[in-house]
Amino acid sequence: MIARIDMRALALLALLTPLPAAAQTFGLPQGCTAYVTIQSRGCMVSHLFTCATDPPGQQRRADLDESGVIYLGLIDAETQWLESAGPADGSTERLLPDPADPASLTNLLASGRDDFAFATRTDDAFDTVFRGHDALTGASVVIDGVTLLATTFDVTASDTGGGLLWRTTGAEYVHPEWRTFIAGTRTTTTPDDSFERDATPVAFIFPGEEGFLSSTPRHDCGVMMSKAAAFAAVDSGERN
Repeated sequence: MIARIDMRALALLALLTPLPAAAQTFGLPQGCTAYVTIQSRGCMVSHLFTCATDPPGQQRRADLDESGVIYLGLIDAETQWLESAGPADGSTERLLPDPADPASLTNLLASGRDDFAFATRTDDAFDTVFRGHDALTGASVVIDGVTLLATTFDVTASDTGGGLLWRTTGAEYVHPEWRTFIAGTRTTTTPDDSFERDATPVAFIFPGEEGFLSSTPRHDCGVMMSKAAAFAAVDSGERN
């Protein structure tokens, strides 16, 4: 059952929380606790956090670029994408009940591959059908002292009539204990265009360490990435 969480309110709170100029700290909603900040390539910093009002196993992610919060997502313990919000336009997208083939991190870790098929609905009642798979490569990598499992993925998004909206393929990472995917490299194609993005993690920052909950991305900033910005929801959304 999908938790009834107002991601628009969360987005607004994140955007309106006063940020001391010197600290530049991301303001967590009340009752929420972050466990790691990830500085990534592609001028992005992400914060993974849980909230006391959420059901057990659910967690959230906030992505920020130089302009501020660009994405907020909610997943469950199996990494099902339950809800996402785009603070720039106030849009919210939610998982529809009874997925045809729910995403399952447990299945991926046990068998090395997980296929999924599910649908989401936006506030203005636009439905999107997602189909694809994740697969472990068998390799593990250590980035800034954190061990991650390498994966590949292929996902397509279509309208309810079967028309292709976009397809994304790439390589990313999974942290079994955190039960979340972490972005890597990907190529997204639409019927009219395509772009590539590298959001590979560079640094993992934990509570008490300098830079934890920083709102300022550190890597590859100042580079023109108009196509990536245009597809920010696509680039972030299919995981969490």
